[in-house]
Amino acid sequence: MDYSLPAWLGALAGTIIAVGITVPVVRLIERHMRAQSGPATLEERAAFEAKFSVMRRVILGLDIAILATLGYWIGKAIGGPRMPPFR
Repeated sequence: MDYSLPAWLGALAGTIIAVGITVPVVRLIERHMRAQSGPATLEERAAFEAKFSVMRRVILGLDIAILATLGYWIGKAIGGPRMPPFR
């Protein structure tokens, strides 16, 4: 497997984009879920926060996995394969 600089830079760019996308997506989902849940007791709020904390991590993990892989692939495609030295 060949690790090239353009591929790694693409993966880094994908990771940065994933983190940037995660914040608005999580806020949108959180607003929607809170609107559906209505008024809640302290225990229900604590349970909601615990579940939503896990969901935030899952969303971030999926975003990073998908977009970093996509960025790596794009970087490798743009950077091209390394050619062996001509003898």
